[in-house]
Amino acid sequence: MKTLKNLNHTKVDIQGGGHIIVLNTGAIINPEAEAMLQALHSRSTKGLEGHLKVLEKRGAENFMKNFYVGYGHKSIGDCGTTTIFVEGVSMLVAKAIQDWPLYSGQESSTRYVDFEHLPFKNPTEKDLGDEILERWRTFYSTSMPKVRKALKKRFPRQDGEEEAIYEKAINARAFDILRGFLPAGATTNLAWHTNLRQAADKLQTLHHHPLLEVRRVAHAIEEALKQAHPNSFDHKRYEATEDYSSFAMDEYYYHNEYAPEFAMMRCDIDVSELLYSLLKRRPAKTELPKWLAEAGMAQFEFLLDFGSFRDIQRHRAVTQRMPLLTTKFGFHPWYLNELPEDVRKEVRSLVAVQEDAIAELNASVEIAQYYIAMGYLTSNRVTGTLPALVYLAELRATRFVHPTLRERAIQIAGALQTKFEAAGLVLHLDDEPDRFDTRRGEHDIVLK
Repeated sequence: MKTLKNLNHTKVDIQGGGHIIVLNTGAIINPEAEAMLQALHSRSTKGLEGHLKVLEKRGAENFMKNFYVGYGHKSIGDCGTTTIFVEGVSMLVAKAIQDWPLYSGQESSTRYVDFEHLPFKNPTEKDLGDEILERWRTFYSTSMPKVRKALKKRFPRQDGEEEAIYEKAINARAFDILRGFLPAGATTNLAWHTNLRQAADKLQTLHHHPLLEVRRVAHAIEEALKQAHPNSFDHKRYEATEDYSSFAMDEYYYHNEYAPEFAMMRCDIDVSELLYSLLKRRPAKTELPKWLAEAGMAQFEFLLDFGSFRDIQRHRAVTQRMPLLTTKFGFHPWYLNELPEDVRKEVRSLVAVQEDAIAELNASVEIAQYYIAMGYLTSNRVTGTLPALVYLAELRATRFVHPTLRERAIQIAGALQTKFEAAGLVLHLDDEPDRFDTRRGEHDIVLK
């Protein structure tokens, strides 16, 4: 175990590239000890100080081995948290880890990070694969100054706008446009903050993911967690469970059915008249009560580029199927239309060349995703309760959200308003048009 300014951390390399880092910020009370204390608290009225004496005398090791891992008291694992940093993995790995209703964490932003010099994953290890990836990289890097120049011409700095913030906003808009031409095999970093139980449960499915890279990452995460929290990740595995997980992930994981441009596919939400005032009186920046979920669910299907799917996927309150990234639904026109005219002509030729080359790879549909740009449309299915869908629509319908996602959020909002007009549903939406706003330059996270 290495030490960094008194913060313990465990580091494990991922086979094939990248690494896993697990932080242990509890110098005295680590996650396993914290879980033990909370479990003891549930079985005694003596108070915390008495449990601390037990911890000091006996430690948490045998307790966690016996009661959490051995006897299957899974709720004990909910009481200790850990943070996992996953570095140097493809966008596809990030989405696999985040495909979890209990995910908490952050990912490198394509809006504020320049991906020009980051590695791209080539799982086929073929020269043709490298050629495809490098053509995307070359277009991304050579087009960036042209796009920035065109944006400054379209949106000149106004009086009173700070130059540094204006420049950052221009860069964010340029990154928004050109992220569509980054392949899903581009590498990224993400953080996953989770409790011990959720980590074990999620890893159980990741071990059977269709992509080898994801399975390798799952193995590395588990190894790092075993080193950091050695008494909480030695669960017995059952052959029938492993076979079922493998079957489910192989046969049903990806959603690739035809999707309409946009449609509410079903809605069984039934709001009682007794609750109408609850919908009408809700002020801005206030969520509907979570218990309104009992009223039922609605489901939407639509086409959305993979880049914006990355943004909407992190809404944990709704259920979203993982789309398979292919070229069959075409490239989202927004990315093409936002390019300067001379660059637009160039990219049409590039897209045709890349599609032919990807087909020539003869890779499986799962592996082919690494070489497909994130501006391609995917088939999406989103299912949620009224509180969850209202929250999603209001948050993603603002002018600060990527335009391709904002369009879908506004459509979801419109469908909800139409459906529940009689019930008096009020949605607090950003009514500003989709325009360039320098305040986007203030949304970055930087050290002061």
